[in-house]
Amino acid sequence: MKKIGILTSGGDAPGMNAAVRAVALRAFDEGLEVYGINYGFAGLVAGDIFPLTREVLSDKVSRGGTFLYSARYPEFAQVEGQLKGIEQLKKFGIEALVVVGGDGSYHGALRLTEHGYNAVGLPGTIDNDVPYTDFTIGFDTALTTAVDAIDKIRDTATSHQRVFVVEVMGRGAGDLALWAGVAAGAEAIVVPEEDYDIDAIAKQLEAYREAGHDNAVIVIAEGVMSAQEFKAELDKHGDFDSRATTIGHVQRGGSPTARDRVLASKMGNYAVELLLAGKGGLAVGIENNQITEHAMEDLFDEKHHADLSLYDMNNKFNQKD
Repeated sequence: MKKIGILTSGGDAPGMNAAVRAVALRAFDEGLEVYGINYGFAGLVAGDIFPLTREVLSDKVSRGGTFLYSARYPEFAQVEGQLKGIEQLKKFGIEALVVVGGDGSYHGALRLTEHGYNAVGLPGTIDNDVPYTDFTIGFDTALTTAVDAIDKIRDTATSHQRVFVVEVMGRGAGDLALWAGVAAGAEAIVVPEEDYDIDAIAKQLEAYREAGHDNAVIVIAEGVMSAQEFKAELDKHGDFDSRATTIGHVQRGGSPTARDRVLASKMGNYAVELLLAGKGGLAVGIENNQITEHAMEDLFDEKHHADLSLYDMNNKFNQKD
């Protein structure tokens, strides 16, 4: 193997650039040429491919987003799209690929492996919803951003004696809401993985108010409903001076935290080791602080499980006798 390629796919996540950098630098150390592929699988099919150099990578470890860009390309699910991508791989002499993205991106990586081009996936998504990894690249940065925003909202909630419903991202997963809620001392957390009783939440808020705790923050995952919708329902169950806030895409941007930079670097380094060993169709993860790999097809059958112990713990913290 002399040449490998790397692309980023799906939603951008802080730390993707650090992962690309790690893959390339480790590959350079092994005497390999590395090609960056712009715009994910769409760029692969279009032949938007260029050689990576140390100069190109010199300032990337601290930058958010992805300098390789990203794009949705559902056509790659079809054999015709895959064969067009393989034509470009042959044209550039690329023999293996690293794909940074969520579980959706892994489907394309697995198809390439089945066609004889080993591909390894790195979990790049702020949602933390990829099975067989405790954390994904970008989750820690997005969490830090969300907690910072909620802390600021708490100041206003305290000043005006209000209840704020704060919506965080996560698609269908509640990880960001769980971690951000606990870290920010939320009075309630609402996630897709657990049923909620809005009447019980309202009664708890009223009990807080009677005890002199006259402000509150409810953190809700976007996979449940919008903050505005939840606020409207909450207002039917009590006389609250409530507000709804959606933190939004600011969670996807920003310079990655040190933890995300190191995680991305470790995963990128390991991906090259797998390719050098002639392996493909594998997804890299971190479990119990150890870098691991699993067959991609196993991920498609496994459902991500949020850490609901955080939900139970937060409820116990907020019980009012």
